[in-house]
Amino acid sequence: MTVPFTKTVLLKEFPGLVGQEVGLSDWITVDQTMIDAFADVTRDHQFIHTEPERAAEGPFGGTVAHGFLPLSLLSTLAYGAVPVPDTATASINYGFDRVRFIAPVRTGTRLRARFRLRRVESGDGTLSLTLTAQMEGDGMERPALIADWIVRLSVT
Repeated sequence: MTVPFTKTVLLKEFPGLVGQEVGLSDWITVDQTMIDAFADVTRDHQFIHTEPERAAEGPFGGTVAHGFLPLSLLSTLAYGAVPVPDTATASINYGFDRVRFIAPVRTGTRLRARFRLRRVESGDGTLSLTLTAQMEGDGMERPALIADWIVRLSVT
């Protein structure tokens, strides 16, 4: 298998997972180095992300991650948590039906994601998975984000 996912399920058993939580990722820490690198790549250097001293006086009491940073971590968090059919050969992000940024992610927060399989659709050599991903932060009262994410897999 060439997809980076580490958990597999027999293709014929996959539809039986619809409606279930199918994965809980490991934790990943969002530190200032990660936030600064994301700011460089996206060219978004707003002070609430990149200037700790100035941000300390702002609405969050310190720097926070860009909303798109935790969203962009879904792929890496899914690799070790979400099972794919044993015959999967490739995966692509197909898009999102809905994304909501619920709570800010303060610098130093550990995040993980819960994945619920909402829908499976079969096509000619493909399988489309709709996953509800809920990203939670260690010590956060509300989730950082909730997204309905579509991943398309090539299957044999």
